[in-house]
Amino acid sequence: MNARTHFRLVVLYVLVGALLLVLMGRLWTMQVLDGEHYRQVAAQNRTRDIVVPAIRGMILDDKGRPLVRNRTALVVSVDRTTLMRQKDRGEAVLKRLAGVLGIGYDELQKRIRLCAPGIKRPCWPGSPFQPIPVDDRVDPKRALQIMERQEEFPGVTAQFQAVREYPEPEGANAAQTLGYLQPITQEELDKRKGIRVTGYSGVDLVGRDGLEAAYDADLRGSPGVRRVLVDSQGRVTGTASEQAAEPGGHLVTSIDAKVQGAAERALRNAMKSARSQGHPADAAAAVVLDVQTGKVVALASLPTYDPSVWTGGISQEKYDALLGKKQGEPLISRATQGQFAPGSTFKISSTAAAVADGYPLNGIYPCPGSYNVGSRAFRNFEGQAHGDMDLHRALVVSCDTIFYKFAYEEWLRDGGTKPRANPKDPMVAMARKWGFGSRTGIDLPGESTGRIPDRGWKRRYWEATRDADCKAAKQGYPNLERTDPGRAAYLKAIAAENCTEGYVWRAGDAANFSVGQGDVLVTPLQLARAYAAVANGGRLVTPHLGVAVVRSDGSVVRRIPTPPAKKLDVDTKVLDYMRKALADVTKEGTAAGAFSGFDLKKLPVAGKTGTAEVYGKDDTSWFASFAPADKPRFAVVAMISQGGTGASAAAPAVREIYEAIYGLGKDGKPALDNGELPKDLPKPPAGSGGVIGAGTDTTTEESSNASPSASPGGAPNTVLTQGPGMPPSTAPRQESDAPTRTTR
Repeated sequence: MNARTHFRLVVLYVLVGALLLVLMGRLWTMQVLDGEHYRQVAAQNRTRDIVVPAIRGMILDDKGRPLVRNRTALVVSVDRTTLMRQKDRGEAVLKRLAGVLGIGYDELQKRIRLCAPGIKRPCWPGSPFQPIPVDDRVDPKRALQIMERQEEFPGVTAQFQAVREYPEPEGANAAQTLGYLQPITQEELDKRKGIRVTGYSGVDLVGRDGLEAAYDADLRGSPGVRRVLVDSQGRVTGTASEQAAEPGGHLVTSIDAKVQGAAERALRNAMKSARSQGHPADAAAAVVLDVQTGKVVALASLPTYDPSVWTGGISQEKYDALLGKKQGEPLISRATQGQFAPGSTFKISSTAAAVADGYPLNGIYPCPGSYNVGSRAFRNFEGQAHGDMDLHRALVVSCDTIFYKFAYEEWLRDGGTKPRANPKDPMVAMARKWGFGSRTGIDLPGESTGRIPDRGWKRRYWEATRDADCKAAKQGYPNLERTDPGRAAYLKAIAAENCTEGYVWRAGDAANFSVGQGDVLVTPLQLARAYAAVANGGRLVTPHLGVAVVRSDGSVVRRIPTPPAKKLDVDTKVLDYMRKALADVTKEGTAAGAFSGFDLKKLPVAGKTGTAEVYGKDDTSWFASFAPADKPRFAVVAMISQGGTGASAAAPAVREIYEAIYGLGKDGKPALDNGELPKDLPKPPAGSGGVIGAGTDTTTEESSNASPSASPGGAPNTVLTQGPGMPPSTAPRQESDAPTRTTR
């Protein structure tokens, strides 16, 4: 062997030795340093984690009647990720599945597509990595076909689950108050990765509105995890471990189903009556409030809808109907989100403001048919004159001109169109004290603030609308000129004035404000809270619905504390005076006709009618009240949009609600025993965690035919309790009416 060959052999030996050392080092690293990691990876190749959704808690009324519960349903779900990994992107599987379920292939394809701008429902708004339920009312025989031929349906599962149900006890719909559920989106999951939040998983449904959203954390529970053993084909061979899901708590609310049902019926009857008199009566709301505690006993809004529309997915047509004006935008709660001019019901604030500004509480004031505010005559309802009277009588007969006088004189003292520094604006300041123009704090999302206009608001509004007004002042209203030239000329003159001086707080603004007209907007809930403050002696309670969270056995998870009340800065003498005056409204005032034949001795009712004018629409009908007048317990407010006068539409609705509460109607059965709310917490109805059905569990047992299986692609075949086509997580648009003048 020559030197060259020897050198080459030495190099080869060294190279082989180095490779062996590297290999041994790598083996040591994998088996010793990283051994645990690779053992977990190996285990994951033969196991799959299946998320088991928790049973969502029920929503109960004050006596334990379920307003929302769960039913057992056999749900078929499709793992979109698994389908997309196939050569034909799952087309063959979907066609076979469509044949088994009796659903068109095109329809099935729409249900599993992801929601995006421009894509109409049905579509899937949840995470693209979670299985998508496509049918929640599957016949067991059809489901068995899927599970027995799993090799033909990769990524498809059929399981029993809990699905939301709305039984409507005593006719109580309350859809806007209860809210709805929607699958959690991938964006929400991504956001929560960096936040310390427990209980969320990719198969969660979350509350999007109403109580479902406000108490989502209490109702949701915690999902469980089942780790199953699978073979090389992804078939389940056994269970490795299981962590049980923790069911959510049941929410006990202050709503009474009988009172809620009665309020909804009263509104429907009032709308029907108003329509028979030629009024459109396109929406309505009612609030029943405990004046001492702020508990909301009923919160009704019409038009409403069947909340089960969300279960199993929603079509584009149905979704558009919930948001569209053609069906009256039923997704909006007129009680908490609708904003309307309050009319003469607002005079409790104006009375307190006038007295606080120096007008004698027991003074005598003239009530002519009209009163000149500057150069313009502001009239009473129908121009009726009532002679000289005190403020008690002014509230009873609803004299507007007395309040016009107060507002105009206060406006002059503030400097008129050239206000002094820091004008007092007594009526604006007093309205804010009553809570108008701000949220009440009710435990529901999306509450409106209402609007209390002032000088600053008017300037901001002018800046936002000046260009449009100046354009209208220049061009006029050509289309209107052909049909109503007089109206067109009037609007053009108004536009010209607004273009140049629209920021000025004028005498007419102050006059309209005093009687709840002009740009004043309130919600029915705000008005109920204000009348509750009159009734209870000056405490602004915080309306609330949640009472407690309880388990299925009735044990208490937590009691929801009653929010503290605020002190109303109004002299108690003024409140006493107004209580006595409002008690006479139903006896001899504007609501006497509506309460004719009502046993006012047995149940004295105090209240105030309101008729608010709205440009281009019929009047908004109001009646705000509390009872018993001598020992107030409940405040009841009703509003009928485009319903006519307060005495003709809203007042009869309030009467019907009181008759139901106290059993003064034809059947004589009171909704509340002795007019009292229950003092103790109810026990949830019997059942397995609030799930009703044919004795089935919410998840299937491990078996060769019906066990949850993992997909070959590695994504677990998990399930959901609600179907595709949920709406985007946006709050419904709030409603408001832009009023003009004159009230009763």
